[in-house]
Amino acid sequence: MREITLAKEKQFFSQYACYSDKTKGREKPEDACPMRTEFQRDRDRIMYSKAFKRLKNKTQVFFSPEGDHYMTRLTHTLDVAQVARSIARCLDLNEDLCEAIALGHDLGHTPFGHTGERVLSKLNPNGFEHNVQSLRVVDVLEKDGLGLNLTYEVRDGILEHRKSGNPHTLEGKIVSIADRIAYMNHDISDAIRAGIFKESDLPKTVTDVLGHSNAERINNMVLSIYKNSKDKNEVSMEEEVKKATEELRDFLFERVYMDLAAKEEEARAHEMLSALYSYFKTHTEKLPEFNKSMLDKYGVDAVISDYISSMTDRYAVYVFEEIFVPKNFLMR
Repeated sequence: MREITLAKEKQFFSQYACYSDKTKGREKPEDACPMRTEFQRDRDRIMYSKAFKRLKNKTQVFFSPEGDHYMTRLTHTLDVAQVARSIARCLDLNEDLCEAIALGHDLGHTPFGHTGERVLSKLNPNGFEHNVQSLRVVDVLEKDGLGLNLTYEVRDGILEHRKSGNPHTLEGKIVSIADRIAYMNHDISDAIRAGIFKESDLPKTVTDVLGHSNAERINNMVLSIYKNSKDKNEVSMEEEVKKATEELRDFLFERVYMDLAAKEEEARAHEMLSALYSYFKTHTEKLPEFNKSMLDKYGVDAVISDYISSMTDRYAVYVFEEIFVPKNFLMR
């Protein structure tokens, strides 16, 4: 089966694709799987990892929303994977590589979304970036410290997926742009659901180009990438669509992301994570055994960041209450 898949890649992929049998390989060499390509194996390893399972209870933008249809970090990740595969398919690039990168790109994200990332970045003397932490998760923290031993191309795509990154494969570039397409459109839906603004509040200069619904906007963004990048060694939108997309992103930062930073729930999350960090900094003996075992090698700040960033929103609340909220007791 693996050889059949590799033969199909040779037959149908673009000359600019990253072919599965041309991977730069793994840090620790492994025998090939008879069924799956190397990138398919990476996808499966990520999907069955503990960090991936925890994404279902991590905030995307809205904290503990009342409603079943708000995005979580997991549904965002699946959204990115779907958009990335669609782009890769129309450009004849490697869908499996795109999917593996997309499923792993946010594994290192903190509880409470980018609030948690900002808190850890301030408290850790070495800083904290979720893309760097995502790579640390797959390289070091998963499988009780053994890591997932992923291929170079997947690791590169995870590390470089941010807007300022520079992935070394077109598939990595696809995930980077798919991430922005996905979060902008589903964050619009969540903001409208939360009553922050209405669809009609979106700038007309944006909707005239991109469309008046999430489906239209995503379709037009992907179509623009196809028109501008087919049979080329690049992944980018047409200039008019790119300009409208940047304007939409600026609108969301002003009306959603930066506005939420002033809200009470975000302030509470900031205080909670700051308190946890300070507590474990002076009580390292209270860390889980796995994290304590890594103190000598990686240092206290890295290990505390590992522990806190791995928490789901509700587990962070639970740990905070266990440490700082007095227990009920009977007066005798």
